Amino acid sequence: QVQLVESGGGSVQAGGSLRLSCAASGSIFRINTMGWYRQAPGKQRELVATITSGGTTSYADSVKGRFTISRDNAKNTVYLQMNSLKPEDTAVYYCNAEHVLYGRTSNYWGQGTQVTVSS
Repeated sequence: QVQLVESGGGSVQAGGSLRLSCAASGSIFRINTMGWYRQAPGKQRELVATITSGGTTSYADSVKGRFTISRDNAKNTVYLQMNSLKPEDTAVYYCNAEHVLYGRTSNYWGQGTQVTVSS
């Protein structure tokens, strides 16, 4: 089993910044892609950004140029630096990790951290 623990959420005014962290722990063999998703009230969960173990990144169009995803493979930790935040970024942000063991891939989720951006 792999546990993901997020931290760094909070409330900020529009234009501000926050940095989210997500640390994986437990019986870790190999983690491939890690990512951040978000879910606003009344909306479906959506992809924000992903990063492979080799450092290749991908972003939703809505956050390109404002958010940066990074990871520390030695610490099994992924980060999301969020700048120029907008009220529409308000959501619960979830960390995701793709764990591979004996050729089998399992997806794990964190408990979520609330990000609130006021205008």
